[in-house]
Parts: sequence; structure tokens; C-alpha cells
Amino acid sequence: MAISGSEAPASKSYPQHNWIDGAESLEKYRPGGYHPITIGDILHDRYRIIDKLGFGGYSTVWLARDTHQERSVAVKVGIANSLPHETQILRALSAPASVPSSVRAGLDSIPVLLDEFEVTGPNGTHPCYTTTLARCNLREVSFSRLFPLDVARALSGGLVLAVAYIHSQGYVHGDIHLRNILVKLPASFDGLSTEKIYEQYGKPETVSITQRNGGSLPPNVPSKAVLPIYLGKKAEEFTLQDAQVLLSDFGEAFSPDSSPRSGEYCHTPAPYCPPEALFEPEAPLSYPADIWSLATAIWEILGMKAIFSTEAPEDEITAQQVDVLGPMPQAWYSAWEGRSYFFDEDGRPRKGREVWPVMDLAFEQGVREYRRQGGVGDFDDAETAAILELMRGMLKFRPEDRLTIDEVLQSEWMVNWVMPDYARRWQACI
Repeated sequence: MAISGSEAPASKSYPQHNWIDGAESLEKYRPGGYHPITIGDILHDRYRIIDKLGFGGYSTVWLARDTHQERSVAVKVGIANSLPHETQILRALSAPASVPSSVRAGLDSIPVLLDEFEVTGPNGTHPCYTTTLARCNLREVSFSRLFPLDVARALSGGLVLAVAYIHSQGYVHGDIHLRNILVKLPASFDGLSTEKIYEQYGKPETVSITQRNGGSLPPNVPSKAVLPIYLGKKAEEFTLQDAQVLLSDFGEAFSPDSSPRSGEYCHTPAPYCPPEALFEPEAPLSYPADIWSLATAIWEILGMKAIFSTEAPEDEITAQQVDVLGPMPQAWYSAWEGRSYFFDEDGRPRKGREVWPVMDLAFEQGVREYRRQGGVGDFDDAETAAILELMRGMLKFRPEDRLTIDEVLQSEWMVNWVMPDYARRWQACI
């Protein structure tokens, strides 16, 4: 949910406010940081704040009522003086010069930029923009839960098409993971009044913000923190009609041709980050970086356990990648300072550490077994073989060895299993 630009000034070495579980970093309510917003505020003489949708290191996101159009929208408010990089990308993606017919459907999974404006407050001038609302991100709905088979396939298809469309327009998303993959709300939500929204989803949950020293709050800090509203539903309750993907957060997106970015500036969380960003930090990233992250996201959509730990330190994740995928390039392995903690001089896993299963076994244990236990449908052996073939092609250590997004679209699993359910999803929405 980032907006690229200068990061908010670092806070002091100790927090000034008492911590609130589920709220954004309160220390970022300072000059150059977040804009203080209260329920009922009206931004740009148009958008009445109803509730909070979420937050990130560079922005807060709010549920608002567009008083001109009488509809609900999402308003993203960036930290002060940040550059409107994300809106530039979204504008370019929303008005393509040409789109290959094979990926045209992916445009439907890109957020629609509705309005742009600025707000000025005690912490500076903040770039803002509005988009259509989304229900929730896939991390929220799938935590400890599983999607039905047809829904998992349709979600995967929508995500692949979104990435294919982005690549066709000359951009790399740069931050693909489940928190940035949203699903759309039904169109009927627009017809809900503020009162009906509160009736169905509850009134805003707020917690008073207090200073650790007991003093009064300065004017650049809101009096209350608003905890994000949850508009989602459980993964197992999803139907094909719900499987409408919206790929969000283009704050890390870039064009490899016109604005190249090296691996050292990759901010993708470690479990989804392509290994070249770590081992070749000065080399430019390109489309294969998205392919790696896309594979890890698809794996999580299909099963309950991520292919690599979502909680382990960076070196441990690298060791897991070797466990699952086999040896990494020798030059990378030799340069990896942490290797001796996980492997002996012969390259064998050190005794006593947890060794992650090879890919076939990882899919059996982390995907199929969970699906059988959950009673949400299991992949048969033929489909499993096709999935694993695709994953191996996408999760190559060397970026130049990975499948392209066009090859992903043409893979056996996509053609024979995913796209038929994706097409049925379209029919269900008619």
C-alpha cells in the first residue's frame, strides 16, 4: 500500500505514544508523515470519511462516501510531500495504447483511478487519490482457511492475467504477495447508505491515542486511532462470483526500459522476494522478478502453507529455497555468508535444523493434505503434475531461466484447468 517518495522522517528512538494493537504506527503522525483523519471528516469538499480500510508505511486508506456521485470509494492518503508515482503508473495502465487480445481481460483487475487531489494539514501536503472499493485482501480471507477448487483456479487465473497485462504495457509490478491481491466487492455495495454499512459491518472501532508521558496530544496527531473495518468473508465461503481479483499497490512498480531499478531497491517481503535481488543487488530487476513472486502467491492461493516460511529471517528463507528447489547458482552460494549455518562443507543440511521438503512433497503436505482435511476439494494427480511443472518453471533461481508470463499463460495447468474456471467466473457475474 505504499506511495513512493521520501519516507516519513524517522521517529525518535523511543515511542511517544502508547501502542494500539491493529493501528498504524502512531509515531508517523509527525511533519512529513501521516495526515490526521477523523471519522466524519470531508476531504476535497467531496469525500466524507466513513471508516478506515487499512494502512501501510507510506499511506492510510479510508472508506469514504463520494457526496457528488453518491457512491462509496476508497481514498488513499499518502505521507506528506511524497511523489505521486503510483498514480502515474495507474494512469498509464488505465489508458493503454494497445493491448494484446490474449491479456485484455487483465485490465479488469487493475484499480481504476477515479480522482486525484491534495490535502494540506499540520504534517504537510499529502497526495491523495480515490479508487473503486475492494472487499479484502487474500491474506485476510485465506489465513488458516482454503478456497474451493474452482475459486482457487479462478483467482489464480485473474492474477496471472493482471500480471500479463502489466507486463504487456512495459511495467513490472514489483511487490506481488497476498496482501496486495484484493477481491472486488459486489456492485450492490454502492447502493448501501452509510447507515446500512454500519448496520451490516459495524460502526467504526476507535481507540483513544495517549502520550506515554501522560501529556496532551499535539495537533498533528488524531485524538483517536481507527481500526480497519473488515468487509471480507471466509475463504471457504467464496463462490466463483466472488473471485474477482484486483491487483493493488503499484508504489513499487517500474518500467525496466525507462526507469530501471536494481535489486537493492526491491522492497518485496523476503518470503516472496526474487533471489536475484539479494545475490545480485546491483543488477537491474526485470519481468522475471514478478514471475518468482507470482509463483509464491499462486502456491498460497491453492494451499494453506506457503512454499517458503512467511515468518523466518532472510537467511533461513534462502536455506528453504535450496531445500525445496535444489542447489542455487554456485557464485551465489559461494557469496552467501550465512550458508555455513544451514549446510556443511559438502552442501548437506546441517543436523538439527528443520529441512524443508522438496517441491513435490511440499505440495503434498502443504496443499493437498490440507485440502483433503478441510473437505474443500483436492487436486487430482494429473492437475498436480501440471501445477508442479508450472511452479518449477517459474521458480528458477536464475531470472533468465524462468518462464515468461506468456509461457505461464500457455502452460498446461492454465489452459486445461485454470482458464475454464476463470471463464465460468465471468459467466457467473453476468
